[in-house]
This record gives sequence, C-alpha cells and structure tokens, in this order.
Amino acid sequence: MNSVRSFWNKNFLLALFGYFFLFMSISLFFLFPVFLKQFQATESRVGLIMGIHSLMAIFIRPFFGRLIDVRPRKEMSLFGIGLLLVVMPFFHLIRDAGVLPVVLRALTGIGWGVSMTATIAICSDLAPVEKLAHSMGIIGVAGLIASALGPSLAEEIVSRFGFHGLFWASAAFLVLSMACVLAAKEAEQLERQGKTSGLRKLRDFSLFVLILIGCLPVFHGAVRSAVVYFIAVFARSIGVERIGPFFLAFSIAAILTRFFIGDLSDRYGRKQVILPAALVISLNCFLLSSVRTSPFFILAGLIGGFGQGLIFPALSTYIIDVLGRENKGFALSLYLSLFDVGMGLGSPFFGWVSDLFGFRKMYLIAGGFLFVFSLVFTLWAPSPPKNGGGGSETVNLLGLPSIKGKKIILTSAPRWRSIFEGGSSA
Repeated sequence: MNSVRSFWNKNFLLALFGYFFLFMSISLFFLFPVFLKQFQATESRVGLIMGIHSLMAIFIRPFFGRLIDVRPRKEMSLFGIGLLLVVMPFFHLIRDAGVLPVVLRALTGIGWGVSMTATIAICSDLAPVEKLAHSMGIIGVAGLIASALGPSLAEEIVSRFGFHGLFWASAAFLVLSMACVLAAKEAEQLERQGKTSGLRKLRDFSLFVLILIGCLPVFHGAVRSAVVYFIAVFARSIGVERIGPFFLAFSIAAILTRFFIGDLSDRYGRKQVILPAALVISLNCFLLSSVRTSPFFILAGLIGGFGQGLIFPALSTYIIDVLGRENKGFALSLYLSLFDVGMGLGSPFFGWVSDLFGFRKMYLIAGGFLFVFSLVFTLWAPSPPKNGGGGSETVNLLGLPSIKGKKIILTSAPRWRSIFEGGSSA
C-alpha cells in the first residue's frame, strides 16, 4: 500500500504535468505545415522544415543523455524548456519558408530532445523503484493525451486568433511546464562514484547483443510508422471513410493498458512482457492486412493500442535495466532516439513496400518482421533481473565473440558472465 500511495505523490504529479504541458506546446506545431503553405512552400520544403526538428532531437539525445545523468535532471529539463522559450518569439518573425523556419525548428528540436528526456527521467525518479515500468507507462499516457488534444486545440486557436496566437499559446504551455518542473522536488539521484557510464557500459556486451538491443526499438518504431502514417490512405482504399474511431480506440486501449496493467514487467520481468506485447502488435498488423469493414477496423485499433500500451513501458525500462539505473538519462535518450530512427526509416521503407505489393501485404510484412525479430530478441538478448538489481545472464547460443574494452574475447562458456557488475541499487 505504501508503494501505491507514494506513486501518486505531489512531486510526481507536478513533474508529470510539467511533461504534459511541454508535450502540449510541441503538439500545437502539428499545424505548422498549414502556416508554411501560405508562403507557397513545396511539399519537400515543408518536409524539411518539419523533419529537421525530429532529426536534431535524435542527434542530440545521446550526447545530452549523459549530461542528464551527471548533472541535476531539473537543471537539464529547465535548460531545454528555456531554450524553447527563447526560440518561440522568433516564430512571429517568419515571413517565408526560407532559412529562418529551418533554423528555428532545428533549435526547437534540440530543446525538445533535452527537455523531454530530462523531464521523463525526473518523473520516473519520483516513482517507487519497483514501479519503474508502471511510471513510464503513466508518463507515456500524458504524452498520448497531449498529442490527441494538441492538434484540435491548435485548430481552435488558429481559427480564433491566427498563427500568432498559436505561437503565444505554445509559449504559455512552456511557462506552465517550467513552473511545474520548478515546483517539483527532484528525487535524490544515485551516487555515481564507481559506476560505469552509459557509453562504457556498452562495452560489456558482444556486438551481436548490442545489435539485438538496439534493433528492437528501431523495428518497433518502423512498424508503428507503417500504422500511423499509412492508416488514413489504407482506410480510404477499403471504403472506410473515418479514421477517427481507429485512433480513439487505439488511444483508449493504450491508456487503459498502462493504467491497469502497465506494471506487468515490474512484476514478471521485462522480456516476459516484451515478447507478448510485440506479438500483439504483429497480430494487429495481420488483422489490418485482412480488415474490410469498420467494426474490424476499430478492433484493429484496440489491439494495436493494447500492444503499444504494453511494449513502451517494458522496452524502455528494459534498456534502463540493462545499462543500469545510474545511466537512466543515457538509456532513455538512446531508446527514444532509436525509436525515432525507426519511425523515420520505416515511413519511406514501408511506403516503398506498399508501392510494390499494396497495403495489405505491407502490413503482413511489417507484422512478420516484428514477429521474427522479437523471437530472436527473446532467445539471445540478455535478461535483466526484475527491478534492475543483481546480475543477469543470457545463453550464448551462437558462440559469438564478445567485446570487452578494446579486446576481443572468444566466449567458449555456455553462458555469458554477469552484465551487471556493480549494477544499480536504485
């Protein structure tokens, strides 16, 4: 009971609202392409201006992730939010789709990448250690709600006050976010003396295992892009006119899953949840490949939301446990960057697949990719202990070389040595 009460403490809620308002500020910019169109910007130009934001966030996260571990998290969160606040007024000066919007979107990408990662770390620090995955799921719910409300609110603001009103509203949400982060009392960070930094920790694993760990978020992001970016066009191709019910069902299922069973990996282990969650997402893709009516279309949304609600908290905390709780900032930044890379690469790849084979086979291929890779991941990726403590072992079925420091050591023993030497006690 104490853990349940401490989970919803005042500081956690303040930090959570800080993250929600931060996400709301960014989600208002989903309408920014409409603003750029008034300058007769080409589609490729709009794509560059919008995409540079994500590219910069992907690029800087791993670098700032380490700073989030060695500096106070609140300091890094406020730095990112402050950068966004400084940049926001300059959007009022945009008069064309030239260099200025590209630079501003690049700067907001940096601010977003830093503030998002640091604020998530603050929130998760304020939850009980044994509820890490559950807290990550709840944090994700705040992002889901913000991404659902943001575009609708942006349309209302633009219709009433124009895009200058939108820019002021975005700045106002940033002020609210900063106020919440300032008001939240930051949890005491782990003592890092004698601990291994995130980058050095990676040397404890074989190249094969590193690829396994890194590829699953990429595959997950790629499959997510196949659903999110192509679902509207696919729906029209099968005669389903409204996609709103699909996304509503998806969001409701993801939110309810994270609230009520988001702690499954806290109780039973990360990999024990990652595989079933990935299989549910694969099932969703297989169902989409055969759906022909609106009810089954909505059912696919429910199944997809259920899988997404399970996999995000389990997979994100899996990477945190593998790298150690003292490297949480680096682990979070790595996970988020890998997922975004998957989203970025998956869109053109699955677009190419759909051009060749059609949408139905595209979803079959997407589900098959995730299904096969998840099985490989389950067989050979290391299994961190529940709650991230103690040691971990994984069977080396392939007898592949391990990387330790700068030396290559051939592993002949049937099991890997512990990957959690001096692991986190968080």
